[in-house]
Amino acid sequence: MENLHAPTVPSGETTAPVTNGDAGHLSFAELQRKKDDIEAELKALGGVLDSHGVDMNTSLLTNDGFPRADIDVAQIRTTRARIIRLRNDYTALMTRIEKFLHEHFASLDENESAPVASSSHSQGILPDSVSTPLDPPFAKINTVAAGSPAESAGLKPGDEIRNFGYVNRANHDNLRKVAECVQGNEGFWSVLCMRKQSKCAGHSHGIRIWPHDKRWPTDTESCLSDDDKVH
Repeated sequence: MENLHAPTVPSGETTAPVTNGDAGHLSFAELQRKKDDIEAELKALGGVLDSHGVDMNTSLLTNDGFPRADIDVAQIRTTRARIIRLRNDYTALMTRIEKFLHEHFASLDENESAPVASSSHSQGILPDSVSTPLDPPFAKINTVAAGSPAESAGLKPGDEIRNFGYVNRANHDNLRKVAECVQGNEGFWSVLCMRKQSKCAGHSHGIRIWPHDKRWPTDTESCLSDDDKVH
């Protein structure tokens, strides 16, 4: 019998293009809007699964191997498939944002050494981002295991996490979504974090963590603390 609790994803490319038109020239504000749209839809789809009392891994079959009659199996499978697509889109989008931030802060570093810097660069303002600020941090790194993917990527104790894959302050669910993101992504995790240089200043940068081992997923709660409890 077909595995009914597995999401149905059409063959071929599973992720729709993140951008339309000239994808190479989207502003930070446009990237941020796309990110917000995906997050909103993921939240709504998560609500659909919650209404059935299931998650991405809940079996849709009875103990006898038949489709469960107490839930809408077809809707759940469709919802799961859409969530998978959106998570892939979100990962690609966060990679774009990560690249944008790397390039932006690299230009800031260059301008800091120049004799005259523009006011926008000296203030560290992201182009087109005044009306769409970065997400506030939702967690703080407590420890980084030696030799772990997090250490290899450059994460340090004290770093504050703005985004971890598709997880942010609005949807982290007491950090449970971080573990879910780690376990559901077999490629890499895009992390946007803020490293404080002083009590009043910080530096945001993107990090890509490649999961060459499983130490992060099994130690999520001890590695992170809810930022609401930190401040």
